[in-house]
Amino acid sequence: MTASTTARAAHTRRNRYGFGVGTIGRDMAYTIVSLYLLFYLSDVLQVSTTAFAGVTIVMVLTRIFDAVSDPFIGVIVDNTRTRWGKFKPWILIGLVASTVLLVVMFTPNDLGDAAFIAVFAVVYLAWSVSYTVNDVGYWSMLPALSQDQKEREKIGAVARICSAIGAFTMVVAIVPVSNAIGAAIGDMRWSYFWVATGAAVLMIVFQSVTLLVVREERSLLVAGEHTRFRDLTRLIFRNDQLLAVAGSLALFMIAFTTTINFGLYYFTYVYGDEGMYTIFALVLGVSQITAFATYPLVSRLATRRTLFGIAIAVISVGYVVFFFAPPASSAGAVAIVVLSGIAIFAAQAVLQLLMLMFVSDTVEYGQWLFGQRNDSVTLSLQPFIYKLGSAVASGIVGWTVIASGMKDAGDAGGMTDGGTVLFKAMMLLVPLAMILLSYVLWLRFYRLDEKRYAQIRAELDARRAAMTDGVGAADLDAAAAAATLRPVRLSEESGADGRPSA
Repeated sequence: MTASTTARAAHTRRNRYGFGVGTIGRDMAYTIVSLYLLFYLSDVLQVSTTAFAGVTIVMVLTRIFDAVSDPFIGVIVDNTRTRWGKFKPWILIGLVASTVLLVVMFTPNDLGDAAFIAVFAVVYLAWSVSYTVNDVGYWSMLPALSQDQKEREKIGAVARICSAIGAFTMVVAIVPVSNAIGAAIGDMRWSYFWVATGAAVLMIVFQSVTLLVVREERSLLVAGEHTRFRDLTRLIFRNDQLLAVAGSLALFMIAFTTTINFGLYYFTYVYGDEGMYTIFALVLGVSQITAFATYPLVSRLATRRTLFGIAIAVISVGYVVFFFAPPASSAGAVAIVVLSGIAIFAAQAVLQLLMLMFVSDTVEYGQWLFGQRNDSVTLSLQPFIYKLGSAVASGIVGWTVIASGMKDAGDAGGMTDGGTVLFKAMMLLVPLAMILLSYVLWLRFYRLDEKRYAQIRAELDARRAAMTDGVGAADLDAAAAAATLRPVRLSEESGADGRPSA
């Protein structure tokens, strides 16, 4: 092995693990907001029904506004040129601002309803925007680390493993840790403040590793390339493969985020054993991390299309079984809940990683179509979709908690049969319908498979080589057309061999 090969291998490992580690703390921070903020407000701070309804509306509207801003932040990141690259400055800015605002958001106050809603709106909006800046900078770095599909899968798998570790650490720890802190200081309201502070510190620590270790591929940058805000419509809405996977991912994330946001409510008010939530989360966290870890091996045995179909079937079975799971007092309840949960979360891990790869591959597809590379604009669709999912999920959860009588039930014994059925339908049946629809959408419109991606990569390499050799623009266009493919969108293809028709 030559010195250059050894150095390249070391660089690949640093990027693979340095990038992944960066998401441990950030997902802990995101999880306490996305999964537990509503519970904190309703059951810990015990705000009035008026204030709870008000902050629910604020959260939905803020997330929609924040989601719409993601592509514009993507343009800013794509146009950034610094000695530290185009991604790291925004990761750092978002890191500092979002951690400070996270702590402020979980700082108790005794304001009246109107003032509480107003202050909450300002802090929540500022946190959402600052976290977006970090999120777009972080995830849009992934395609710039490697163009090799298998290496991208490894980077994505490590990142998702670390993401799951961060998220499930929060899920497993929040009940026992907040209860222990609350008992020690005599105030549950401030216990969440200290949990949020811990998450903020860990986010800073782990993201610092990414900032110091990871190096993007500068060779992928095109000299003089500049994206204008008015180009957004063309870059997003004319990239048919990006739209296809974005639509499918949006439906899936709305569904799954709705389900997991109901988690603590389910074990408290339906299952009847809040303590089981921690055990359940631990088991599911292990199953999800295992699925992420084994994905690179499994992907060698089947195509992405096959894996996607299998995962959809498994998650569907898990949802149906979970819906019919009995309460804690029934025999076999623990086994049914845990096994169905494992099916849901293991399959979700595979689907989430596949979706990330699909979105990443559309970077090269967009570059092939439009002649410019837009990592951040393309990958900004992921946080856009996650926030859209969070916004819709927050609205569904907030409405269901009130409509089912859960807000005033006190415990599982205070729930009516009708309220319980409504809750389980909104947690499981409605999301399952959306997941199945997302699969149909992806199956019908997404065509950027492994073969097509390799063909597109070949042409991009030919273009880059021609530019390096000093070929003129006209000669370059002719060479590219003769080399492999012409830029015709895959949705317009008609060739029998699956290649875009000329």
